[in-house]
Amino acid sequence: MTTPRNAPPPRHEDARVARIVDFFEGLAAADVAHMTEIYAHGVRFKDPFHELVGVAAVQRVFGRMFEALDEPRFVVHYIVAERDQCVLTWYFVFGHKRLGRQTLRGCSHLLLDADGRIVVHRDYWDAAEELYEKLPFVGALMRWLRRRVSA
Repeated sequence: MTTPRNAPPPRHEDARVARIVDFFEGLAAADVAHMTEIYAHGVRFKDPFHELVGVAAVQRVFGRMFEALDEPRFVVHYIVAERDQCVLTWYFVFGHKRLGRQTLRGCSHLLLDADGRIVVHRDYWDAAEELYEKLPFVGALMRWLRRRVSA
């Protein structure tokens, strides 16, 4: 799967949401230190591999991402926002020494505080389809299991 080409980045009329989208789409290793600008101190974060509390813990996860992957970046595809929450669908594009270039699809549900900082960040993506099936050995097993279950 590739990211859409020549598609303009989505923008939202809510300045808080636009700031968060801009932050993630432009995220670089040096920006991890500035995550307190978009995350509240006691943020709760959950994805298929982590469940943690606190902006320092979120910074560690993103810091490791930049250490383990080549040129990771997020491309926001779609935005739905109302009051103090939003859902972003995205592509996560990265390089890996064994897997080559990869694109994962997912979405984030974000709850914002009165200052527009993220207090809850929940990522949803299918680890089996988007990651495990692409791994040698494990991928063959996952594809076989998927065929068996769907039969």
